[in-house]
Amino acid sequence: MEQLDGALSERTMRTIGADHIALREQVLAELRRRIVDGDYAQGERLTETRLADDFGVSRNPVREALRVVEAEGFVHILPRRGAVVARLDETAVRDLFAVRQQLETLAAGLAAERATPEDIAGLRRLVEDAGKATAAGDFDRVAELNSAFHRAVIEVSGNRWLHSISAAMYHHVHWVFRVGAAQRAPHSSEEHVRLVDAIEAGDAAFASEAARLHVEAAASAALGQRPTA
Repeated sequence: MEQLDGALSERTMRTIGADHIALREQVLAELRRRIVDGDYAQGERLTETRLADDFGVSRNPVREALRVVEAEGFVHILPRRGAVVARLDETAVRDLFAVRQQLETLAAGLAAERATPEDIAGLRRLVEDAGKATAAGDFDRVAELNSAFHRAVIEVSGNRWLHSISAAMYHHVHWVFRVGAAQRAPHSSEEHVRLVDAIEAGDAAFASEAARLHVEAAASAALGQRPTA
């Protein structure tokens, strides 16, 4: 959990090549972040030349990064047009939340059975930090903490398959949440508190139900089905 908190505290904007991570991985991480945070808008065209200029690198790592984000569903590569940022249409959002419900209810139930007091304290810190970020109007930070919270629940579940399967999904969870974070954040925080309470109670059924209700509320907000979304 401390490692997760430390990663979140790092500045997301940094010079490409500032560390020893492979250049293509740095470009990939920054490209993904800019799409998720809305720096590159849905439907926006992204050419290799433009991205190379934006990142201050050659076109080769850009080309490799585009292939990965295409496979992840963040962009579509069109003949003679280059890459275009994908749109979060209704079908994509519904499909995402259908998978989230299955994974997160399972993870919550397992977490209720396996969580230690240290795990609970870590989850509560993430919720508290998100509350502070919400109060400060720092919704980029809130979105980061929202994804971190759900990844932490999966980590607490102790199921490595859940961890592996959900890794790519949470980039899209972050993307969807960030779009409506200002409206959704206070409700999400309350639901996270209830979920942590359920996990701490050690009641797997209660925790799974809390997770299910949370995902349903998040889906409704994302799809514009409630006034508070």
